[in-house]
Amino acid sequence: MGCGKEYHSGNCVCDILKEIVEAQNDVVENCCSTSCEQSISDLLGDTDASNGLDTVPVILYCKEGCEPFKGFGANPDNIGEMTSSFYFRVKRVDDDCCAVVELLRDPHDDDDTPKDPVHQYTKHLCATGICITVDLNCFCHVTCLPAVNAFN
Repeated sequence: MGCGKEYHSGNCVCDILKEIVEAQNDVVENCCSTSCEQSISDLLGDTDASNGLDTVPVILYCKEGCEPFKGFGANPDNIGEMTSSFYFRVKRVDDDCCAVVELLRDPHDDDDTPKDPVHQYTKHLCATGICITVDLNCFCHVTCLPAVNAFN
């Protein structure tokens, strides 16, 4: 994997998320010191083979108004309890740019409905088991955070 796109769907958000899924599933060039490529490189252990990282958290931005996307889902232990997040782990991206993403949350964050990404704790982002399906054609921007271990 180099600095260019490995996929060519015509949708750059879709393409980069496909690369993230591939890297996360493999848990293996670096163009920038802070970027999606750097996070993928860190995840794959290009700098430290035993880093224990397994997830590149992402924030997606909707085309209309370029606002950060907040996903909602039901708590698996209590269906009536909804939670939301601006941070996601990409689980799967299909050829039509539909993606399954998992909400990431810091277990120390008591606010189940943060107003924006800066109001959500991110120090210990963890997998929630709450997955949603999104159409990546609805997004114009993706921000990648540094790779983390979300399954600790």
